[in-house]
Amino acid sequence: MRTLIVGIDPPEQELIREVVHGPVVFHEILPEYRVESGRLFAHNRSGSRFLEIDRVVFHGIFADDFDFITALALWGGPCLPSGSGLLDCRLRLPCLARARRVSRFGADPRGFVAPGKTVDARGADTVAKWGNWHCGEGKERFTASFTAPDEPVVLEAFHPGEAVRVALVGERAWQVRLMGDGWLKSIHDDRSEFMEIDPELLADTRALAEHFDLALIGVDYIAGEGGRAHLLEVNHAPNVTVFDEMRDAFVALVAEFANAE
Repeated sequence: MRTLIVGIDPPEQELIREVVHGPVVFHEILPEYRVESGRLFAHNRSGSRFLEIDRVVFHGIFADDFDFITALALWGGPCLPSGSGLLDCRLRLPCLARARRVSRFGADPRGFVAPGKTVDARGADTVAKWGNWHCGEGKERFTASFTAPDEPVVLEAFHPGEAVRVALVGERAWQVRLMGDGWLKSIHDDRSEFMEIDPELLADTRALAEHFDLALIGVDYIAGEGGRAHLLEVNHAPNVTVFDEMRDAFVALVAEFANAE
């Protein structure tokens, strides 16, 4: 059984090589690929030959990866996370719209602005979100007027509180306190750290993971005043390399998936 692993950097590749028994094809970026009659083929990394692929591990975000994810979903073979889950979550704004139907903490009213249009917040502390990148990109906080870029924008109220992420890797779960110097917080800040898991946020994250059929997920919330939480966004490719414990759980999950009979 040949496994294609896409988006994993060399340090993690070496760890995976040690625990996966069958042949593995690594591509740090998107490979050349094709799907024929329900069979998936990808280029051998060291040559121009196409190899048939039996399993796929995909972990990353690339500017032009939506077609590849669509191909994985149409192929329908074993994929970690599932191809259908990746397809549902890759585009950030549609994913948020879907997640609001599932999350207990997604009911806050949102607005939507067409590309290039201007909206007036009338003094309300408001956050605009656009695009399909994470790590704070495609976000702006404003209280006056805002003109959307050349793509649609979702508007939501800015909620004071603590930014947290609940991350699942298989059955393992963590809650991370996201840090940053300004209002934008990130898991990549050196001060980010594990914290006690809120059972309600964990249950909500598990419900989202089950709904989207994602074995890996990172859900960002604001733990607000009075114990009220607010859903921010769903990450289909939560960073698993910031914390060693999370990285080790990911490598073990990949091994379990790739070595399955």
